[in-house]
Amino acid sequence: MVTRASQTRTPAKPRVQLPQATTVGQLAELLGQSPISLIKHLMKAGVMATVNQVVDYDTARRLAQEFGFTVVVPKQPEKSAVAAATARRAAVAVAEEPAAALKPRPPVVTIMGHVDHGKTSLLDAIRRSKITATEAGEITQHIGAYQVNVDNHPITFIDTPGHEAFTAMRARGAQITDVAILVVAADDGVMPQTVEALDHIKAAQVPLIVAMNKIDKPGADLDRIKRQLGELGLVLEEWGGEVLSVPVSAKTQQGIPQLLESILLVAELGDLKANPDRLAQGVVLEASLDKSRGPVGTVLIQAGTLRVGDPIVAGEASGKVKAMFNDLGKPMRRASPSSPVLVMGLNGLPQAGDLFASATSDKVARTLAEGRAQKRAQAQAAGAVTLDRLAAQIRSGEVKELNLILKTDVQGSIEPIRNSLVRLEAEDVKLRLLHAASGTVTESDVMLAVASKAIVVGFNTRPEPGARRLAEAEGVDIRLYDVIYHLVEDVEKAMKGLVEPVTAEVVEGHAQVRAVFDSSRLGRVAGCYVTDGKVIRGARVRVVRRGQVVGDSNVVSLRHVKEDVREIGTGAECGVGVEGYNDFQVGDVIEVYRRQRAPQA
Repeated sequence: MVTRASQTRTPAKPRVQLPQATTVGQLAELLGQSPISLIKHLMKAGVMATVNQVVDYDTARRLAQEFGFTVVVPKQPEKSAVAAATARRAAVAVAEEPAAALKPRPPVVTIMGHVDHGKTSLLDAIRRSKITATEAGEITQHIGAYQVNVDNHPITFIDTPGHEAFTAMRARGAQITDVAILVVAADDGVMPQTVEALDHIKAAQVPLIVAMNKIDKPGADLDRIKRQLGELGLVLEEWGGEVLSVPVSAKTQQGIPQLLESILLVAELGDLKANPDRLAQGVVLEASLDKSRGPVGTVLIQAGTLRVGDPIVAGEASGKVKAMFNDLGKPMRRASPSSPVLVMGLNGLPQAGDLFASATSDKVARTLAEGRAQKRAQAQAAGAVTLDRLAAQIRSGEVKELNLILKTDVQGSIEPIRNSLVRLEAEDVKLRLLHAASGTVTESDVMLAVASKAIVVGFNTRPEPGARRLAEAEGVDIRLYDVIYHLVEDVEKAMKGLVEPVTAEVVEGHAQVRAVFDSSRLGRVAGCYVTDGKVIRGARVRVVRRGQVVGDSNVVSLRHVKEDVREIGTGAECGVGVEGYNDFQVGDVIEVYRRQRAPQA
């Protein structure tokens, strides 16, 4: 029998689980409402917002409740993502050490961010010294490592000239950072290099703290920074996320104590330990040839204790420690884990990121150095990480993840390509888009690809000459497309292990347009200077203007002085006519290329 009470029972409210931060448009989709309706409700509450603006969790929850939803709170994990990442890195570092031998060590912190956002000035405020006064133009020109004491808790800071150095070290197998500080100027907001630095930090899976610097300046807007970071998928703690953020001023030193406390908190969560009672090992931060002291290297000790007189090997160099100095230039007899020291006594210059270790004897040190030289040669001979080779490894089950770096001609091309890529599915293979931005392919993109074993894909864009040379030297595969479908199809085939080698592009040379002449036969001819390689009559060329391809055809006319020539090399001037193209401008670059069958993986 059905009672009247059961007939009039209030229907259960629909349930919704909200992300920690979301845009108005995404929230409208979750709630099944129009974005205009949500914007009206926000206006009634005194909040002016657009459809793409990020709203925090509390605001989203109130909106959901107004529309009759019950908000489901997800079960919190036992350990935060920051703590888990730090603990994971600490566990890897001490996996081979007996637990009884491990002792707490100081955290190693890297400061990163956009140029002129105050990275070195912030470190200067922490050290209460004038680091920037010694730098040309007050911009960091080299890697520096400094150790400071905070209430008897030492912290090692790595001040880098940019994320390129940070990633170059990862590319050589050196993961040195326990915590990364992303510096964002409060009056400037998130800039392109901020986004790049964040992508490099994410790729390295390093816990990070956001330092919102220059809060003393007019125009400082912390809420804008929080919204911008939220749009990049970085949700700060005050908006319901797990990423710590600290407002600071390097000039007035406001917030510096809170920043240091945050660093110590993250370090405590990570339970950072190392064994000091073993042979020292670590990583080279920088190396140089001193006129009076010979080859010297700045090294970070990661485990063990280094002493004066120890035989050492650093990359492919070896020697014996003749003297050591700390960051203040004072001599040291011994250096413990997380200590940065300047070492004298090497017989050559190692590279930044090379592994460093002490040895039991000079002979062992020399043997280790020779073995590393052989391994490096073998690694270079092994060939590049190409899309074809990765497909073969996926097919055989060796690789379960495909890392991509995407560069496009304009910002508007990124979202449709990203959406097409994230919809790709393959059994047991995950696609990670490490970095996506508009512009040419840069050396920074190539270094990130080296460090992460990633493929660079470009849509309607070109690699810079330096990036192309670096890619060839490091064996990085740069794939260029002018049709989105072809890009997505190749990536999908790679994820399924189906990519077959087809053709690869070989660049023959570049010529810069320095003048434009009228020709009765060809219309317009480019007067060029060959900057590298060679220009060949009949060869395929593309005309590149400010990094974008504006023409693609064949060379139909090639003249040197008044004579027709078949080809012309570096350093010569020539007149170039391109079939069906005459819209040359001074400053254009003519890139000569050919396609050949790619080798089997």
